[in-house]
Amino acid sequence: MGSTARVRAPELRGRQWLNTGGRNLTLQDLRGKIVIADFWTFCCINCLHVLDELRPLEEKYGDVLVVIGVHSPKFEHEKDADALVAAVERYGVHHPVLDDPEMDMWQQYAARAWPTLSVIDPEGYVVATMAGEGHAEGLARLIDELVATHEAKGTLHRGDGPYVPPPAPETALRFPGKAALLPNGNLLVSDSARHSLVEVDSDGETPVRRIGSGERGRADGPAAAATFSEPQGVCLLPTQVAEVVGYDLVVADTVNHLLRGVRLESGEVVTVAGSGRQWRAEVDDHAHDALAVDLSSPWDLAWYDDKLIIAMAGIHQLWWFDPIKRTAGMYAGTTVEALRDGPLAEAWMAQPSGLSVSADGTRLWVADSETSAVRYVENGVLGTAVGQGLFDFGHVDGPAESALLQHPLGVCALPDGSVLIADTYNGAVRRFDPASNQVSTVADGLAEPSDLVLTPSGEVLVVESAAHRLTRLAPGALSAAGASTVDGPRHRTERKPTDVAAGEVTLDIVFTPAPGQKLDETYGPSTRLVVSATPPELLVDGAGTGTELSRRLVLNGEVTAGVLQVTAQAATCDADVEHAACHLTRQDWGVPVRVVDGAVTRLPLVLRGLDA
Repeated sequence: MGSTARVRAPELRGRQWLNTGGRNLTLQDLRGKIVIADFWTFCCINCLHVLDELRPLEEKYGDVLVVIGVHSPKFEHEKDADALVAAVERYGVHHPVLDDPEMDMWQQYAARAWPTLSVIDPEGYVVATMAGEGHAEGLARLIDELVATHEAKGTLHRGDGPYVPPPAPETALRFPGKAALLPNGNLLVSDSARHSLVEVDSDGETPVRRIGSGERGRADGPAAAATFSEPQGVCLLPTQVAEVVGYDLVVADTVNHLLRGVRLESGEVVTVAGSGRQWRAEVDDHAHDALAVDLSSPWDLAWYDDKLIIAMAGIHQLWWFDPIKRTAGMYAGTTVEALRDGPLAEAWMAQPSGLSVSADGTRLWVADSETSAVRYVENGVLGTAVGQGLFDFGHVDGPAESALLQHPLGVCALPDGSVLIADTYNGAVRRFDPASNQVSTVADGLAEPSDLVLTPSGEVLVVESAAHRLTRLAPGALSAAGASTVDGPRHRTERKPTDVAAGEVTLDIVFTPAPGQKLDETYGPSTRLVVSATPPELLVDGAGTGTELSRRLVLNGEVTAGVLQVTAQAATCDADVEHAACHLTRQDWGVPVRVVDGAVTRLPLVLRGLDA
């Protein structure tokens, strides 16, 4: 485990504890257990990936390991105590969670990125800190090592942990995510927290049938036996395509990293794309065998440009899937998490989560959630209609260039060329009209709206996710008279900037392979580093892509503040074993900086778990 420095874990304090039966936990209560403190925020797709990576560890090491989720919020809505309670249930978090709304624990544990994992040994010392995702195997080795050490010392206490499940709720739907209109006039809703699909009557309320057993899994088969894991987007295929491929619609099976096909008549489910492994590869523009390719948290789907487009939230891209050729590949984005318009192959996105095609088929609208933006694809270019970047959000109507959203998850194109926006964290439905370039508020007071469906009669149904229902917009809401103009709060994410000096600064990505792994040079350089800045003028030199994890940057002294966008990855493989498994560790950072005379000239970022 490297360094012999022993650092006491700071005491766990926050506004409230969840999943403990009302008990406030202390580190003393956890003495004798191995503790993983998972610093997360519920908007963050990387954090959701880590929740899924931790589940097998929690099961395997249940008598010695306690995971504590420390919720340190990015968006204003995530500071809401009730919203956190909902998120803990929505994402199946089966361990205690500490609510850290002022990010005190984040500061005390020196977290710098979502997610960050701090490992605390049975005697209460921090022994490792890991940023980003992809650490499950390294954590397993570290846990084995800690178990052996502390069992020998007599400081390991086996037995049940402090998790107390909340009471099971009773509602017809539970955190529905997306919905699609069916040919018979009914709606098919992804019942995300119950891992299934529900067909509801055209009234939007009466359940007709359920597709999926309701258990988390990835089994194909008949409607009652098939399983999903937190499904989201649902998209009907064109009739002629469905007749060829033998299924009628496709479901984004988000946590399984799969696309599933559903035959409407029987409800039978079949896997149509995805290996089930999470994508951790190099960016390429090739067509891949759909069932062999790795996907990453597909969140929504739309038929556009004669193919199925996938909002690949997990890697900040759009992908395509051809059901007839059974191939898939990348459509837009570079995997850099930020907002940049331009040709599809060069554009940047941040967790695209909603798709809708204009009535004339020329424009694909995209809800780009982490930049609180509405983007669009047209003529091979990605543009931005509303939104300013990763750290600017709020509820402000008016001219599109100054309007603000907060983590929108859904869009719905209207026949007049405008688009409705499920402005999720503002609890609102917003409308952007390209003709006037104005944003207005159509409805508010909703509980995390995540999708919108336009019916043939012109009604709009809202998937009101945190209220576990579909809601009809009031008649007339879409008229100019029915919309209102809100000049609400403007927010910037309050993350303490790092003071750096003008001129030359060394960016160092500190990487240590997990125990039992080594850097893998089999297919070329094992590391990659991509650097950019917002505004671009912040960086005089040092932007771009390279293979060294250390980079000389030159910062512009005339730009007083900005954000450095850094993406680093490292390929490793198991050392000294006959059939070595290979791994790719990757992390994106948005590092707020302030340019100050005499400040630091070295900026270290930790890619992999180093001993504290």
